[in-house]
Order: sequence, then structure tokens, then C-alpha cells
Amino acid sequence: MLRLRHIYSVSLRCCVFRALSSDALLSQLNSCTTEDQVFDLVGKNKAKLSEQHIGSALSLLWQFQKEKSELLRNVDCVKNHSQFLTLRILAENKIEFMDNDLLVDTLYNVLRFTVEAHDSLVEELVMEAWRRLERFSLPALSKFAVCLNEQQIYSSPLNGKIAEIVNMNLDSIQNTRILSILMISISGVISRSFQERLIQKAELLLETANDVQFNHARRIVQFLRNIRFTYRPLLEKCNKVFLDNPNQLDLDNIHIISGLYQTLQFNNTEFRLAIKQKLTENIYDCHDPVSFTKLFSTLGPMAGPEVRQRLIATAVLMAEQFNCQQTLVVLEAMEEMECRNSHLIQKIASLLHKYLDMYKPAELAKITQALMLLQCHNAELYAKIRRLVVGYLQFNVVPSDISKLIRVLSILPISRVDEVVINKIDAVLPQSSLGDLNAFAAALVRWSCHDQTHQQSMSGPCAKLLQKLSNYGYQRLQKASDLDLLLQELRYIYGDWFEEMIVEETINTFQRLMDQITWMNVLEFSSFLIKTNFLCTPLLDRIASVAVQHLSKIHPSGTYAILLPFTVLNYDPPQSEEFFEMCIQHFSSYLGCFEPHLLVLLGYSLAIAEYFPPALINAIFNVDFLAKLDAQLETLADSLNWRIRLRLMELNRAVCLECPEFQIPWFHERYCQQMQHKGNGSTNTAEQQIHRMLGEILGGSQYAKASVLTPYYYGIDFECILDKNKKPLPYLDQNIVLSDLVQWGPDIKLLGKKGLPPGAQRIAVEFLDSKAFCKNSCHLKGEIAMKKRHLEILGYHVVQIPHFEWNSMELSSKDAWMHYLKKNIFETS
Repeated sequence: MLRLRHIYSVSLRCCVFRALSSDALLSQLNSCTTEDQVFDLVGKNKAKLSEQHIGSALSLLWQFQKEKSELLRNVDCVKNHSQFLTLRILAENKIEFMDNDLLVDTLYNVLRFTVEAHDSLVEELVMEAWRRLERFSLPALSKFAVCLNEQQIYSSPLNGKIAEIVNMNLDSIQNTRILSILMISISGVISRSFQERLIQKAELLLETANDVQFNHARRIVQFLRNIRFTYRPLLEKCNKVFLDNPNQLDLDNIHIISGLYQTLQFNNTEFRLAIKQKLTENIYDCHDPVSFTKLFSTLGPMAGPEVRQRLIATAVLMAEQFNCQQTLVVLEAMEEMECRNSHLIQKIASLLHKYLDMYKPAELAKITQALMLLQCHNAELYAKIRRLVVGYLQFNVVPSDISKLIRVLSILPISRVDEVVINKIDAVLPQSSLGDLNAFAAALVRWSCHDQTHQQSMSGPCAKLLQKLSNYGYQRLQKASDLDLLLQELRYIYGDWFEEMIVEETINTFQRLMDQITWMNVLEFSSFLIKTNFLCTPLLDRIASVAVQHLSKIHPSGTYAILLPFTVLNYDPPQSEEFFEMCIQHFSSYLGCFEPHLLVLLGYSLAIAEYFPPALINAIFNVDFLAKLDAQLETLADSLNWRIRLRLMELNRAVCLECPEFQIPWFHERYCQQMQHKGNGSTNTAEQQIHRMLGEILGGSQYAKASVLTPYYYGIDFECILDKNKKPLPYLDQNIVLSDLVQWGPDIKLLGKKGLPPGAQRIAVEFLDSKAFCKNSCHLKGEIAMKKRHLEILGYHVVQIPHFEWNSMELSSKDAWMHYLKKNIFETS
């Protein structure tokens, strides 16, 4: 017994001594101030290092790096140090002794030093963490999620297990940092309903938490980008966090957030103006290629002419320093800016020639598209792109990559196709998405037209493959069972193949999946339906039903997307007045929250349907609002800027004509004159035919005018005037050719008098081509109906000649056409 007590006493003293020694070593580690001191201690105490010592050493090494600026960090030097390798070996041997927090911290710190994901230490740490996952605290779980993101692990069963834990513990998460990290980690493996719960939780925490930081909000926006859901209430809350922390809006953060917003198609004027000012102030601080390319790509597209020229001049001087990715970033920004600076285009083309072998298929597609838009003339570069693409096609088996490569081949200046390319397309058709099929179809159509023009022999195989491709498109649509996935496939589809071959089958599929239209996807669905130009009343009725039932969940600005298909396609759903009034009531209290350009688009859309809410009209035609709109338009792309200015003019015209009681002045005279000087295009064969026949019917060319401009600048194809006895009146000053524009008014003399004789009637004759009608019917679109309404207010009797009537078998002779015109002009006026 005494002997056993002695042995126990000695053992206890040894344990106490070891603990004290360990604590002393830990204190020594914590007192280190440089990497060399840490490595010196590790080298001298290898045998004594416990898992705690190893964890502390790795944490200290990363802490030293964090305290240095980006330029002074020496991560590779530390990683390659012999004692760092010692730490890695020791850590791998002691994984089972680490507690949960230490395990995750060790993985986190090792990854900071760019240790590869396939390294045995990293693999063992991840596997051990997976085994313990359910025992992790939420902070440890979120830190482990960061580690998975850095290893680009987004859709593995491990992410699914994390999602399961988050689902069970969502109510207990009260920290925006933890929530935002976990949201990103599981974004690729969760259902739509779980996405909705996460969004609601994020909204709640952003409203109630006191410690919402800049990076937390940025991660939440990244989550929305990952799930491809532009949920404006949450985006606006995140945007407020960004604007409330202007000191953190540095170039890197601005570049990241702008890219996220662009992907989500989220515009915020206050944010854009704030970053434009901040970037413009710092334009002289970007002296290195990394920061300058970020500045160029972010500021360039929204900058004014002077700043843009300065950026272009700097890019020309700095171009030789760009690496392959920086060159691509600058090229894409040039495309967005529609830059035509020949010196910069030549410099970038030279760099592309140098780096071309380093680009992936998707990047080659972007490069080719940008070069074509910028009208770059470099035959040698295009020839090299073609050789590369053909080479990639021989070995690539991924349909999305192949579709991008095929698109590159089809848009190159030397566009030709051979049997190898045709066979490659044929081989991947069964695995191709609708987007891929659309890209293949566009290429085949181009090649068929090119071959027919140049009398080559591939037009036959192209036509056969095009039919086969369409069959696969039908099959893919018929097998579709998830509306959200289908919308994702269709998001970027456009062009002749879609419009002519599969749009009807797409609408049939939508009708089959109609019950899956919910408040979360109704805006995207509505926006896509507009692209089809297809009038399908059951689908429109479903949109209206979902909107009415869930209007409180839809952001007020979303009412624009909801209303647009009804106004553009000129369709009134059941209880249409109630539907429109509910939508108007929903947004009326939030007019100040709308982006200026969106408010203009909303006002114009409602005007098409003859709705002019006083609050909306007064909000738009307000000096302060118009100044805010001008400021916003300066930051938008030229094409969107042009469209918004046009819609504002059209809304101004509609209010003046239909609601004179608002006393809104007509202030677009100069704008319309400028637009008039830009030309009006050419007339088609049918219009020329109608013009000649009008002269014969009325008794001579002096009785009809072509391409007439009315007050408020409506253009009409033909005008004639009938007296009270329905006899045509001649124009005395007949110096007009078919493409001229003439505005009538008191200065134009008729029969030697100003104005019209008593009882006379102006007749507007309009030829309506296929664009005036819905895709699948003879149903007139809203804008054309509004134009007729306005012309009638101006005093015209409007004769509309639909293309399907004029070109019908019934009107296949001159006599039939003449009778048709006489009937519509004389009998209905």
C-alpha cells in the first residue's frame, strides 16, 4: 500500500510539473512578437508541443500577417518555413486530441496560409470536423463553413448536413455574422421554402440587431446572388448598411458590391451616386494595375465624358502592365462603355493575342463578343481565336462550354463550319440545356445563311441538325417539372429559334406548371412572359391571382413587373379594375422609395392602360424628382438612359392629352425635335403600295401625305383630309416624299385657309406590322391601342390596316386592296 502511494505521489508531481511547463511554454508563445520567435520556440520544443501549443502557434502566425498591409504580407515565406511544416505534421498527429473550437481554428489558420485542399492535414481536419459536426457550437459551425467556402465546397453532402443543422437551429441564431456565413455555405443545397425562411430571418436580424457590420450585409447580398433572387426589401436593408458605413466603401468593396448588384439587376441611385463621387475623388490614387482595373470597370460605365476620357488615357499608358484577367476586365468595361478609342482597342488586342492561350471557353466567348462590338479589325487575332476554339472543341465534352465555343465560331468575321463542328453539336444535344440549344440554333442559322450566300455545301446538314435540335428542345420542355429550374434555363434565351420554334411549347409547359407560380417567382415569371410577346390568358390570370393574394409580400416596386404584361399585351384580367386599384394602392404610399427611372416606367405602363393615379403623376412631374432623375440617368448605361427619356416623353404626352385637368405642361418639344433629326428609317413594300393606291383612290398624290408628324410628335404613315361630304381635300404645298416628316398646324394652308373647313375630318392611315400584335393572335398590343386613342383625341379618324388582312388571300389583287382602302376610309369615317 505504501509503495502504491509513493508511485501515485511521484506521478502526480510529474503531471503538475508537466502542466506548469506547458503553461510556461504557452506563455512564451503568447509573448512572441515575430514569426521568427514563434518558429524558434517550435524548433526547440517539438517534443513538448501539445495540441494547444500548436493551435496557439498557428493563430499567432496568422495574427502577425493580419497586422501587416497587403504589400508587406509574406504568407508564402511562412508557409515554406521548415518549422511551419513541423507544425503541420504535429497538428495532423494530434487531431483526435483537439476540442471542437481548436479543431476548426486549426483548419481556418492552415487555410489562411494557402495550404492546398488536397493536403493530408486539411483532409483529416475536414473529415474529423464532419464526424463532430452536430456537436459544434454555432460560432464554430460558421467558422467551419468559411473553411468549406474557401475550398470551393458548395454542394457536397457536408453542406447538406450543415443545412440540416441550420434548419433545426434557425430560431436560435441571433448573430448576423453567423447567419450570413451559414447562408452562403448552404445556398447551393437548400429548397425554395428554406431560402424564404433564411431571407425572413435575415430581414428580422437586420431590423433588430445592434451590431450589423458591413461585411455581414455584403454576405447576405452574396447569398441572394447565389440563389438568383432579387428580393428588394432585403437588398434595400443591406444597401442602407453600406451607405451608413461610407468609410468601408473602399475600392475593393465597391467593386464587389457593384458586381453583385449588377448580377441581381438591382439599381439604387443613392448608392451609385455615392460610389461615383467616391471613385471620382480617388481617381488619381490608383497607380497599380490591380486597383486601376477595378476602378476602370466600376467607374467607367457610369462616368461623365471628361472622367471617362481620363480613364481611357490612363488605361492606354498602363496597358502593358495588365495580366490576362485584368485585360479581360478592361475589355468588358470597354464593351459596356462602347469605347471607340482606337489606341486602347489596339493595345488590348495586342495583349489578348499574347494571353489568348490562358483563357477558358466562357472567357473566349466574352472576348470575341466584345471585340466584335468594339469593331476591332485584327484578322490575325481572330484567326488565332478560331484555331484555339477548334482545338478546345476536339476535347471538350461539357455542353455549356461547347455552346460557348460554337457561339464564338459563329460570330467570328470568318464564319465557316465543317463536318467536325456539326458532329460535335450533334453529339452533345441530348445533354444540352435550353440555353445551350438556343446558342447552337443561332450558330446553325448564321452558318446556313452564310453558306447559301457563298454557295457552300453545309446548309443541308445545318438544316437537318436544326430540326433535330428543335425536337430535343420540345422534349426538354415536355419533361420539365420544376418551374424555377425552367425559368433559370430560359433566363437568357432570345432570338429567332426561340420565338419561331419553341415559344408555343414553352407556353404550354408554363400552363402545365402554372400551380408552381408563387409570390417568390411571380416577378421573374411575369418579366419572362413579356419577352415572349405571347398572349396566354390563363397564365395572366394566374399572375393576377397570385399577386392579389400575396400583394403584402411583394415589394411595392415589384408592382411594375406585375402590371407590365397586362398593359403591354392589352389584357384585362377578371375583376381588372379591382386588380389595378389594389396594385396602385400597394405602391402609392411608397413612391419615395422607388428608383426614379422605375417610377417613370411604372407611370408609362399605367398610362397605356388608361390609369393616371394623381399621387404618381404629381410625384413624377415635380421639379425635385426630375432633378433626381437627371442625376440618376447620368450613372446609367446609354441604352437605358435613352429608353427612360423616351418613356418620360411618352408619359408627358399621355398626361397632356388624356388628363389636361392635371395641368402638366408639355416640356418635350426640344427633345422631340432632336429625335426627329436622327431619322426615321425606311418604309416597307406594303406601305409604298398603300401610298400609291391612296393617290389613285383620292384622285392624285396631292390628296395624301406620307410620314406625317402630328402635334405631340406622333408619327403616322399617311394622312388625308375629307370634307363634310367625304370628298378629299388637296394639300397646296406638296413638296413631300415618302420618308419626309411634316408637322401640321396653323402654318399649313388648306385651300388657302388656316386650319380645316367646317365639317372636315383628318384621316390617319396606319399600316400595322406583326410587332403591333401579340405573338399568337390578332390581338392589338397596348401601345398601339394607346396611340389610336391619342390620335382620336387630336381629331383624327384612325384607319388601322393589319398586316394579316393586307397580305391575306382575300386581298390578293389590286382591286381587292382598292376596295378595302375605300371601305375603311370612306365608309367608316
